[in-house]
Amino acid sequence: MSSANPFTDTGYLHQLYATPRRLTERTSALLDARLHGTPVVEVISDLLHTHLAVPVDTARVLDVGCGRGTTTQALAALDPRFLVAVDASASLISTTRTRLGAEERRNAWMCVADFHHLPLPAKSVDAVVAAFCLYHAAQPTVVLSETARCLRPGGVLIAVTKARDSYHELDRLLASTGLDSHAPNRPSLYETVHSHNIAELAAPILHVRQLRHDQHLFRFTSLDHLARYLITSPKYTLAASVGNDPDRLASELRLRRPEGPVNASSTVTYLVGVRHD
Repeated sequence: MSSANPFTDTGYLHQLYATPRRLTERTSALLDARLHGTPVVEVISDLLHTHLAVPVDTARVLDVGCGRGTTTQALAALDPRFLVAVDASASLISTTRTRLGAEERRNAWMCVADFHHLPLPAKSVDAVVAAFCLYHAAQPTVVLSETARCLRPGGVLIAVTKARDSYHELDRLLASTGLDSHAPNRPSLYETVHSHNIAELAAPILHVRQLRHDQHLFRFTSLDHLARYLITSPKYTLAASVGNDPDRLASELRLRRPEGPVNASSTVTYLVGVRHD
């Protein structure tokens, strides 16, 4: 990794998201572990219905940093007038296009683009959703300004991030077992845009109408389950002998700690911002 914070390094991110496999496996392991926390797509839907200045079925919506298309699918299900999904990864855009299917794509457009330079005219959309992507921006205020540029007057941004110390329990576990002694000291995935600074970053650009913090709790039911997640987390540096093999990692964990469930937590934060003019 070539920078102090690798998660804003475009070269590293290109490698990280070259295929959807790692992201798919990490998401699957987390969903299997979730004990408590409202699904993010449900909260986004509720916030859109609450804050949009126009009915959802007449809205033009932009999904920034769409990833594998989970949020895009949820937005398409709301049947907006038009939906645009943008991501810097061609592979993830392809996955989003496939997941949406031909029928749901009638009013949807998907494109590869850098969110520092969104390929939309000014004042062209009623809502922008940026879920779990702003922390990859080298200049997050530039991205926030771009979303504001694209919004119509009164249009809303819904931005989603997590607390900087999310999953800190796993950092400590890896350090205590010696499998990644420096895990607690490495930059968080959410280092640049997190629960405690997102409102401060957005306030000069948009009117912050709402800030919501949801606590999510997870239980990895076994060390096999935990290993499935750990090998997909880009934060950790594991030995080559175990770093790509969940079975070997689970075996190494069993040599260092008892078998049994492992709990973790994260804070998911939603910001609703409204264009000033």
